[in-house]
Amino acid sequence: MKVKDMTLIAMFAAIMAVCSWISVPAPVPFTLQTMAVFLAVGLLGGKRGSISVAIYILLGAVGLPVFAGFSGGLGALLGLTGGYIFGFLACALTMWGFLHIFGGGTWRLAAAMVLGLIVCYAMGTAWFMAVYMRTTGAITLLGVLSSCVFPFIIPDLIKASVALLLTSRLKKLVPAAA
Repeated sequence: MKVKDMTLIAMFAAIMAVCSWISVPAPVPFTLQTMAVFLAVGLLGGKRGSISVAIYILLGAVGLPVFAGFSGGLGALLGLTGGYIFGFLACALTMWGFLHIFGGGTWRLAAAMVLGLIVCYAMGTAWFMAVYMRTTGAITLLGVLSSCVFPFIIPDLIKASVALLLTSRLKKLVPAAA
């Protein structure tokens, strides 16, 4: 891997951290992390974008305060919202796979973002339910969806639209992968 690739990967891991700090507190906080994931894959491509998400998660795992609310550590990853954090990596990998199979282009990237978001929601929701039931008690799928997914759909689609616009405008400025 070339120095420019490592620099871009590190830069996007840092962008994800900054985007996580811009948050509205809630059981699952409203942040700009999903937009940063969309941008990472849209601008860097699947491999470098996914690596940047993995590095972001690893930085948080070792205790750096890169997650929402300036949190970090294994407690954040193993807590109620940890599945959404791991879901960011699943989102990036899903986008990479989709774009690898179907090719690039604006509408394909938009479809990859939506599919990646669905994967992130599914992973995060399953994790939230499992942790909640183990630590607190019974909860219904509708209850989890009502607090962890439904309020995020419109904001996340707006973030995807902004990421799509930024990707189309900035793509020519980001060096292609070697």
